[in-house]
Amino acid sequence: MAGNGKRRRPVLIGAVLVAAVLAGAGVYWFQPWKLWTDRTVDEALPAASGASAPAPSAAGTPPPAGPAGPRTIAEGELISHEHTTTGKVRLVELPDGSRTLRLEDLDTSNGPDLRVWLTDAPVKEGTAGWRVFDDGKHVSLGKLKGNRGNQNYTVPADVRPADYTSVTIWCDRFDVSFGAAELHRV
Repeated sequence: MAGNGKRRRPVLIGAVLVAAVLAGAGVYWFQPWKLWTDRTVDEALPAASGASAPAPSAAGTPPPAGPAGPRTIAEGELISHEHTTTGKVRLVELPDGSRTLRLEDLDTSNGPDLRVWLTDAPVKEGTAGWRVFDDGKHVSLGKLKGNRGNQNYTVPADVRPADYTSVTIWCDRFDVSFGAAELHRV
């Protein structure tokens, strides 16, 4: 009988090692600590580069009117999908012609590998809308900077805003939307 216990020891050690590796991989993959941590970002709307008020002419006449300032070209309200998500989305054109996607008063769960996407997918309520955003045309504007607050994402110059009708906070790790907003042209 003593020999039987010696044979079980390598099997038990192997099982413990496999369980430890699986537990470590699960912790890395799911990153559960993010459910209890928040990251707040509070960025101001960017100003156009080199924007300054033009000086009056030598004759004292006012300068010709130029771009007035940032202009909202589309906006929408975030709805919840996989996680409770609230806030406002604005697509803003700056006086220099560049565009920024702005998340305002964002409040969502933190999670692994969250991205901000412009998409052409329709925004659907409930579980029907969780996985539609990677089915069509989409462009990633980068990693979500924080799960709360106000933040800006540069829209690449070659992106035509008219081609995109929605925004999603997308979990790239699990291919699911945390929340999304339909963009309404202003």
